[in-house]
Amino acid sequence: MPASPDASPALHALVVEDDVQLNALLVQQLGGLGYEVTAVGDGRAALAALAEARFDVVLLDRMLPVIEGVEVLRRMRSEGIETPVILLTALGLTNERVEGLDAGADDYIVKPFEIDELNARIRAVLRRRAAPATDNAALTAGDVTVSVVRHRVTRAGKPIELQKTELKLLAELVREAGSVLSRKMLIERVWGYDFVPSTNIVDVHILKLRQRLDMPGLPDPIVTVRGVGYMFRA
Repeated sequence: MPASPDASPALHALVVEDDVQLNALLVQQLGGLGYEVTAVGDGRAALAALAEARFDVVLLDRMLPVIEGVEVLRRMRSEGIETPVILLTALGLTNERVEGLDAGADDYIVKPFEIDELNARIRAVLRRRAAPATDNAALTAGDVTVSVVRHRVTRAGKPIELQKTELKLLAELVREAGSVLSRKMLIERVWGYDFVPSTNIVDVHILKLRQRLDMPGLPDPIVTVRGVGYMFRA
C-alpha cells in the first residue's frame, strides 16, 4: 500500500493538468491517499486558485493552455508564493529539467509515472520545506562564504547571484569542504532523491556554479574527482 501523507488535517494539493483523464485520475488517487485536492485545467485558473487559497503542494503540468507551466511557476515565485511545486511533464530532457528547477520547482517528474512515486516525491518536498532553518551561521571555505538563510554568497568579498538549487548545491560543497561528495550524495542532499536519476543534473549545476564563481586570477574552487564526484577546496 502506498504511504499516506503524514499530516492531519489533510494536506491540500492543487492539481494543474489539462489532460482531463489524467486530471481526474490524480484527483481520485490523491484523494484516496488522504489529500484534499483542488483541480484546474490551465495556467490562468491555477494562478487564480493560488490567489484564493493556501495549498501545501502544487502538482503543475508543464505544457498548459493559456499560460504554460513554467511561466505559472515563475509568476508564483515572483509574487512570493513559496508553496512546493512538482512539475509533471512529458519533457524529460536535461535542459528541460534544469529550466524547470531553475524556475523554482522543488521537483520534477516525467510522465508516465506511478502514483506511489509521486506520493513519495510529495512527502520528500514537504520534508525539505518543513526542515527548520537552524543553519543560521554563514558557511565559509577559502574565499567563498554562503548564507543559506539569507540567500547570499560572496567570493573574495564580492556578491554572487545564484539560483536556489545552485545555492543549495554550493552550501553542501562548502559545508563538506575538503571532502569528496559523490553525485549520489549530492542528489540526496540537494534534490532529495533517494536514487540517481538518469540525467547529468549534478554536472550541469556544477558547471553553472563554476561559471558564477569564476573570477580573474582566482583558482576554480571546485575540484572534479574523476569517477567519484566533487570536492570544494578547503
